[in-house]
Amino acid sequence: MQKNPLLNNAKPYFTIFIALILLIIIISDTYFTNELPSHWLPVLWFSLLFAILIVVIQLAHAEKNTRNLDNQLSITKERLGNEIKHRLWAEKTASENKIKSQFIDENFPVMLAYFNTELRCRYHNRIFRRWFGLNPDQIDGHFLTEFSNEEFFSDIQNNIEKILSGKTIHNERVLKSIKGFPYIFTEQYLPHIDNKGKAIGFYTLHTPRAQEKSRTSSKNNKDENKIKLELKQSIVTSTDNDIKLQQNNQPPSSRSGITAARIAQAIDGEEFNLYCQRIIPIKSPNSSSLHYEILIRMHEEENNLMPPGSFLPLVDQFQMMPKLDRWIISHIVQWMSAHPGANSVFHLNLAKDTLKDLAFPNFIQDQLRKTKVAGSNLCFEIEVSDAKDNMTDIHIFTQKIHELGCLASLCSFSDNPESLNLQSKIKVDYLKIDGSIVCNILRDDEDLAKIKTIHQLAQKANVKTIAELVETDDIIAKLQEIGINYAQGFGIAKPHPFNDLET
Repeated sequence: MQKNPLLNNAKPYFTIFIALILLIIIISDTYFTNELPSHWLPVLWFSLLFAILIVVIQLAHAEKNTRNLDNQLSITKERLGNEIKHRLWAEKTASENKIKSQFIDENFPVMLAYFNTELRCRYHNRIFRRWFGLNPDQIDGHFLTEFSNEEFFSDIQNNIEKILSGKTIHNERVLKSIKGFPYIFTEQYLPHIDNKGKAIGFYTLHTPRAQEKSRTSSKNNKDENKIKLELKQSIVTSTDNDIKLQQNNQPPSSRSGITAARIAQAIDGEEFNLYCQRIIPIKSPNSSSLHYEILIRMHEEENNLMPPGSFLPLVDQFQMMPKLDRWIISHIVQWMSAHPGANSVFHLNLAKDTLKDLAFPNFIQDQLRKTKVAGSNLCFEIEVSDAKDNMTDIHIFTQKIHELGCLASLCSFSDNPESLNLQSKIKVDYLKIDGSIVCNILRDDEDLAKIKTIHQLAQKANVKTIAELVETDDIIAKLQEIGINYAQGFGIAKPHPFNDLET
């Protein structure tokens, strides 16, 4: 039977009321009326004491209930606080994972996708959807059979039992793009195993190995022997085409089909887009200068933007980086000339061939003189790996750009002997700490010690420090605690078009 809470709350007051009535009767009879028989007085006194005892018991019980309620409230409050912390942590982790997945989507030069056991796509990157010529909403959440062709689906279907049993599959075969071009792929199917040892999905990775330059080819058959034969024919055809190119003295081309002439055309035809990523001061937040690192993208045939990892190695292979670096600098200087009120410092990463180019400092000088832009608006980044192999060239280059008022930065800096030796021999204004160290400082005491060592070294040399690949607020707080001057990464600001830069 359920008790009435109102009645329970009224019980102590009711007992006190009865005790007061008994007390009034006893006092009235003792001092005023004397009408009650003498044997009633002990009964009244006993009743009064009994009522007082009941009041005390009820008050003690009420206090006990209050303490229990307080304890329950404290437990509930603590549990709620933990749930809020867990939710905030989950949201923060989801945000960090989203940033990382965006980075993979933009820069990973492999067709990558994830499917559950029902062959429904749960993740795919940009290269994967471009292969099928579809938009993200035409792939996400859809079954593989709904958007792929039979050629792509057949191999997964033939191996699905092995994949879901926990086996990793490695194959090599020819696939045709939506435009009919055959590509040789190294394909991998990696099962996703949960903590109970059960496969709950799998990853597909397709890495292109070569591209056949001829547009004519026979249809790809599901039969394994025909696949091997077509693969062999593609390799032979590619070899024959390479021989013909050499015989005709045509410009060299990469395995992706992009030629040196195509790169030169892209530079001359303004087919590159500049992006920039903010570098924020974390030691002195009130710094007047705005720092940005300059990034670059290349237009593709479908008017998409190709990530730097897809074309910069080709530009370097064709020894055209000095020309591209000149194009970048001329555009940056022109922008600064058109925005004289912008107090910005632009960090530009220079290639090894550019650093060897003795005429390059003269080009910078001419650009600054023509536009009347201060050299202090430009900071040239030099990779440690490039500097250690060209000490003489780097020393000459940094000396000349400092004479022009420009700044220099040593990138991918670590606490290894090579980096420390370079810092002592080359005059730079910034040390850009290797991101592989920065991203682990909350989990790895050794990496944290490296950061502190680099910062102490920079302080002694009167050089400012920049931490790259900063992804979370906790890492920023730790870097501030150490005393690092600047930070850069997806956790601070994502790259955006240079033309959208606010002055």
